[in-house]
Amino acid sequence: MILVALGSNSNGPWGTPRETVAEALRRLNSGGIRLRKASQLLVTAPFGVTDQPDFVNAVAEVETQLPPETLLKKLHMVERLAGRRRTLRWGPRTLDLDLIDYHGLIRRAPPPVLPHPGIAERIFVLAPIAEIAPQWRHPETKLTAAALLRKLDHDGEGRLL
Repeated sequence: MILVALGSNSNGPWGTPRETVAEALRRLNSGGIRLRKASQLLVTAPFGVTDQPDFVNAVAEVETQLPPETLLKKLHMVERLAGRRRTLRWGPRTLDLDLIDYHGLIRRAPPPVLPHPGIAERIFVLAPIAEIAPQWRHPETKLTAAALLRKLDHDGEGRLL
């Protein structure tokens, strides 16, 4: 299973954050990538730098024969087309695409690091995974997204669009 997280909290050339995530999902169904399913859109508070607008988040399951390095390059290309400029870490962005899991591969180098670091602490990734892939297990901890969510101290953060 290959999982990609999507997030946006700034208007860009594709429109509002909601429109941008929707367009990014469409673009995840081309160029050797096939979109299998996508979660509902979830609005969540920002992570890291909190003085910014809420994010629109989703997770997609995709299929591809591309190796993880090539897939990551394609994800970065989609980000650039959506107006992404990498400036402030965890700052506002028109689009953020993260390769979360690639068939359970565990590696630290070369990029991308897999599974994506920090996913076990991120509600905006875990809740959508639990929705579309309840059987998915974190490659290192072997816990499901639902089990990882239960371990987090949260009070139902996020609202569906």
